[in-house]
Order: sequence, then structure tokens, then C-alpha cells
Amino acid sequence: MSSKLRFGAIGAVAAIGLTACGGSGAGGGGNDTAGQDPSDLSIGVAMPTETSERWIADGDNVKSQLEDAGYSVELQFAGDDIPTQSRQVDQMINDGVDVLIIAAIDGTALAPQLEAAAEQGIEVISYDRLIRDSENVDFYVTFDNFEVGVAQANALLVGLGLQNEDGSAGSATGPFNVELFAGSLDDNNAFFFFDGAMSVLQPLIDDGTLVVPSGQTDITQAATLRWQQETAQSRMETLLTSNYGGGTVLNGVLSPYDGISRGIITALQNAGYGPNLDSTPQPLPVVTGQDAEIASVALIDQGVQSSTIFKDTRLLAEQAVAAATAILNDEEPEANDTETYDNGVKVVPSYLLPVETVFADDIQSVLVDSGYYTESEVQSGQAD
Repeated sequence: MSSKLRFGAIGAVAAIGLTACGGSGAGGGGNDTAGQDPSDLSIGVAMPTETSERWIADGDNVKSQLEDAGYSVELQFAGDDIPTQSRQVDQMINDGVDVLIIAAIDGTALAPQLEAAAEQGIEVISYDRLIRDSENVDFYVTFDNFEVGVAQANALLVGLGLQNEDGSAGSATGPFNVELFAGSLDDNNAFFFFDGAMSVLQPLIDDGTLVVPSGQTDITQAATLRWQQETAQSRMETLLTSNYGGGTVLNGVLSPYDGISRGIITALQNAGYGPNLDSTPQPLPVVTGQDAEIASVALIDQGVQSSTIFKDTRLLAEQAVAAATAILNDEEPEANDTETYDNGVKVVPSYLLPVETVFADDIQSVLVDSGYYTESEVQSGQAD
């Protein structure tokens, strides 16, 4: 991701100002780092993969903002391979980092590493994906993941015409045929996204406004391992073959992530939905998304994908820097949620950030005017 996605020193200083003043409970972790010059401290950052545009941006933003604040940073991407991430975190601990910031591939796979970190007095910030089944998770920075699902479901309803963007009733009445996709079951966020979406959609499924011809309405049926585009495309192809013969038309798809959305759209286009030079096309169904990846933003601009949920990774990086700075100053990071995120062992204090829904009309005001993308990137579908 280009450097324009990174906040400079001003952003890092502002992030530090977000930490709570005073206090000593969560900070310190046994390492006497309070008062030390940041240049004498190091922070390990473990990201899941470089195959997703979103995680590249996260890694770049966290690293650049930490370095702007004066810290030494060890950033590693694990290629969506759990053993690789485990080894990378082990190495960071052996290297003597003072804080760990981890976006886990599998939220249940890092307990041994976290125990080793605790023994060395290294505190752990769980980044966007909650690390589960360990008491050694000190803080969590993320977006309001339940509300992400709610926003995706509402975007689906807007696309179908059942609802207006302001939440009022739309002119359409249904019934509409829809299919549901979910994220990877080893990612705690996938459950929040799906539960949030189903809190909106289930009543409409119950009253017949929405129909799921496949009958696959449980997250275990809708899940997409590792959030893979190819996996989503294959499942969509199977759903179309099994449930949409004889003139049955698909009207909408709940997709939790832009990569999954692109796999779904490819399957739909291959099946004859959308523009087709040889025949009058069946219009593409409404397809939602998440992360505002530039390839999907371009599809939204072209009228192919309906919407995405924008999660500004620059702001998430700010909160990670703020939390790390608080810990290293023997202070408690500022939390705005101390009840929601139970990792199976403890409720992890968290800072939740808001999200924005992006339709075609919102691209300029939300993504371009904020400096996240340029107009040329939106037109080309590629980040500079």
C-alpha cells in the first residue's frame, strides 16, 4: 500500500494522547520500561498474510506509526500459515521485544507463545482478531464487529430496495432469493459479523421476505476457510448448480469480505449473471463486502459490487500505537468496551472503532476525500 495511507508523526503523537493517564494495572508487565526513550524499546508486529491488500495496509500503518513515535519495530507476515506465525512470534520473544501486537491467523493457536511472552514480562495487544483461550491477552484493538455485520445486512437490504440508506422502508416488498456467506471459523470476528448480520436478516427470513433456496443459514454452512476468494467462488458455483436451475434467480448475497465478494461475483458472471455480449444478461445480484479493497471499490464504482464496509486501518493503527505506548509507560490503555470480548478465559479490555458503509455515491467523500485512495486508483482498481 502506498505511503499516503500512513499517518505521519502528527498521527502518532495524537494516538499517544488517546491513552489513559495514570494507572498501573495493565501496563508494565514486569518489564521496567516506563520513562525509557522509545528508541531503546522494540515492538513485535505479527500480521497474518501479505496476500490481502487489507493486511498489507495494516502492517505498513502500524509499523510506520510506531517508528514515527520512535520505537524499533519487527514486522512479520505469516502467509496465512499457522506454524509460520507461531515461529515468528517465538522469534520476536527470543529477540526480546518489549510489546507484541498480533493479528492472529487462528485465534486459538498461539497460547504457548503467549505464555512464553508472559514469562518474559512481554504484554500482548490482540490486533483486530481476538486471540482466544489464553489469559495472556492484555488488550484488544478492533472495530465494532457486530455492527459491521449489521451494516452489511442493511446494505444488502438497501441494494434490494427493501430499505433506504436512512433506514426507512424502501419501495420493494420481496420475496427475494438470497444466499449467505461467512468468514473463517478460526477467526473470532467471523462470528460477530455473522451474528450482527443475522440479527437484521433472520426476521425477514422468518416472515418470507427473504428466501434462502439452499437452506444454508448456519455459520458452519456459510463459512469460508481462511476467507479465500477461490473457496467462495467454488461454493457459489455449487450453490448455483444445486439451487438455481429452472428459472430460479438469485437476487442478493451477503458477503463478509471483499475478497470473498470477488469470488462470488466471478462465479455469478461465469453462470451468466451480469453483462454478457451474447445475450441479454440476468442482472448481477446485490453483493455486499468489507474492507474497501481497491479492486472491490472499483467494482462498486462500475456498478458490479453493491457495497463494502470501510474500516480505516490508519485509525486502528493509531489505537495499537496508543495501547503500546500506555503499556510501555506502565499505564492502562484506554478501553471503551470492557464487557463484549470474552476470549474463553477472560474478558479482554478493548477499544472499538466505528465503520462506514460505502456505496458508489460514497466513494468520493469517504475514500478519496480522506486520502485513502486517489481517483486514479479507483478507476484502475489498483493501488499506486
